[in-house]
Amino acid sequence: MADEALLDDRRQAVLEAAARYARETLENDASGHDWWHIYRVDRLAETIANAEGADVFVCRLAALLHDIADEKLCGDEAEGLRAVRRWLDAHRVDAASADHVIGIISSMSFKGGGRPPMRTLEGRVVQDADRLDAIGAVGIARVFAYTGAKGRPIHVPGIEARERMTKDEYRSTGGTAINHFYEKLLKLKDLMNTDYAKRLAEGRHRQLEQYLACFYEEWEGIR
Repeated sequence: MADEALLDDRRQAVLEAAARYARETLENDASGHDWWHIYRVDRLAETIANAEGADVFVCRLAALLHDIADEKLCGDEAEGLRAVRRWLDAHRVDAASADHVIGIISSMSFKGGGRPPMRTLEGRVVQDADRLDAIGAVGIARVFAYTGAKGRPIHVPGIEARERMTKDEYRSTGGTAINHFYEKLLKLKDLMNTDYAKRLAEGRHRQLEQYLACFYEEWEGIR
């Protein structure tokens, strides 16, 4: 029992250090991938992991570190992953957990869709948590934060939403905030992995649909 308590204390200390690292790195982000996004994904990942019987430590650690290696933020995904690996090694995370976290972070991003499914339950949990934060009321707010950060328009009638995008096309400078709903957000409900996330996604998806209906009415001056 003493060894188990020590392990719990050590893992809790690692999670607290990961939260500090993520906050220091992402605190000033204005694109919707800031510390508070990490905070929400961490909370969701913990909740889903408990509901689905996943390894809570691995899920939370991956959730806390997942945007450190995001190429949207660091510019070079490979270097971002190396930075995460160095951090894990410096904090003496066991090799199996560290490899698992790196595997999750390197494969969970949407990147235009069409990517293979996550290999582990923990990967599915963290991916669901991240995707849930992209839909619903908070997800809507994040769309416009990201659009503004990238200097893209809210809506331009006549510019069609893109389908079957490559990663490079998805990351390109084209597109509008409203089109992003169709290019990604409205697809996420059907891409959830876990039963718990699927239930949460239903309500958040309806909020997207309701928002778009109101948006188009206001855009045309109907109400």
